[in-house]
Amino acid sequence: MQIKKLEDELGIVIFDRSKQPVMATETGREIIEQARKILTESKKIREIIEAENKEVQGKIKLGIIPTLAPYILPLFLKKFLKNYPKVTLVVEEIITEHIVDRLNKQELDCGILVTPLPMQNLRNTPLFYEPFVVYSHKLSAIAKKRTVTLDDIDLKEMWILNDGHCMKSQVQNMCFGSAKGNSENNFEYQSGSVETLIKLVENNGGFTILPELSILDFSAKQINMVRYFRNPEPAREVSLIYPKDMIRKKIIDVLKEELTNCVPEKMKHKNQKEVVKI
Repeated sequence: MQIKKLEDELGIVIFDRSKQPVMATETGREIIEQARKILTESKKIREIIEAENKEVQGKIKLGIIPTLAPYILPLFLKKFLKNYPKVTLVVEEIITEHIVDRLNKQELDCGILVTPLPMQNLRNTPLFYEPFVVYSHKLSAIAKKRTVTLDDIDLKEMWILNDGHCMKSQVQNMCFGSAKGNSENNFEYQSGSVETLIKLVENNGGFTILPELSILDFSAKQINMVRYFRNPEPAREVSLIYPKDMIRKKIIDVLKEELTNCVPEKMKHKNQKEVVKI
């Protein structure tokens, strides 16, 4: 009713109700985009006031990619909330493409994802460099090696993530140029989660590529199934991204500090690592 009232006042149609689902008209899309800009600019008044306060406070909406969220959140969340009790942190686990889209629409304040990425109107601050490791069944040929190289990868034995995950692109870019054989087999399964990949290896054989944070809670038996790459280790650059015109820089600074402090020391530096392209 409010939208219809606005249409009557403006003398135009914002939404075409003859279609299912209801869609914005061409003029309506321009009005909606302008409304988003107005709302964003009006929010900045409150952000300017909050930025003047010495204490970090307010609500922050954060998006994290699924291959990172289950491992980074337990490391930093408890300490962050204790150190900044006046911050309300709303976290969503979503893929890279959706994080970037929702940041551009002002539906998120910041995101934690893997870079480098082409991003207009967004700024990225690298947090750490997370190496990849091989998780192998004991009967896999790769389990006989103490350390591995990309030349040791046999694609027929490898389990990978499905489309939509940036880690799949990284694994493909990392392995498919140097690996032996091809990915054709009489059974193919692309997993949607790192935890599923782990279970597939344990129960069905073969191996997979994992980000190193995912093995921090492994049992001694599981650690024996891990093989590390020789230097330079392939790694992913994990960054905090946010709009270039964001005023609440104080909250970005404390998020960066807490996130960087919670990871192992060796991940804080790029030394002896090779960042894999997405």
